[in-house]
Amino acid sequence: MVQWPRDEVAQAEADREAIRLATRAASRARPGGYRHFHDELAVVSQRLLDMAEAAESLIELAVRALLDRDRAAAETVIAEDDRLDRLEVETEQLAISLLALQQPMARDLRFLVGAIKVSSDLERVGDHAVNIAQSVVRLVDSRATPVPLPALEDMARRARTMLSQALDAFIRADGALGRQIARADDAVDAAHEGIFRMLLTHMMADARTIGPSLELLLVSRNLERVADLATNIGEDAVYLAEGTNIRHRWDARRDADDPVTR
Repeated sequence: MVQWPRDEVAQAEADREAIRLATRAASRARPGGYRHFHDELAVVSQRLLDMAEAAESLIELAVRALLDRDRAAAETVIAEDDRLDRLEVETEQLAISLLALQQPMARDLRFLVGAIKVSSDLERVGDHAVNIAQSVVRLVDSRATPVPLPALEDMARRARTMLSQALDAFIRADGALGRQIARADDAVDAAHEGIFRMLLTHMMADARTIGPSLELLLVSRNLERVADLATNIGEDAVYLAEGTNIRHRWDARRDADDPVTR
């Protein structure tokens, strides 16, 4: 059974509760239409927090189902993905409505554009949790004994922590934390490559391990994609905070091509 570090989980929950309280207090302090608009922005923030919590829970449950070979838990993950799909649609519709009716500028504009992208990324995290759960169902039904991989549990912990911190960075508009998330992705990529090499060795040594090893490789690939999506959200946090686009290292290439900054 997965044992997530209590201090990381508790800190993330405390940070999110502080964000909720601060958002409510700020909206009460604003007058008239300005207050109404920022109340709606607070609703968008809350929807993103709800989506992040649901996505993290699905990833945790999917990995627990894998480690415990729990078919029922895997089926729960598959069934619960519909909630994330619904939240994504609601968040996107609200953000588009605010863009059209309020015509926001500066950081508010960047927040709403980013919220649409973040909600899509969080929905895709749910899809990857479903993919992991489907691998669990196939493993359980095949009655195969998969190769034990402690590195897979550590990889899942890293990916889930990245996801939690990335959403916090976006809600807080914390560019420094967003950049930190992007750097943390390298460790998850390295873990995925290590798992691939380990599974390949087992498959070459014993053909009976090919089926379960391929399923574990799919799990590893999906966790690596979760970390990539967390990185996307971290990059959106940087753009929200600083107005700087660091996707694909575009800002570095732009500065290199600019004769003024060169």
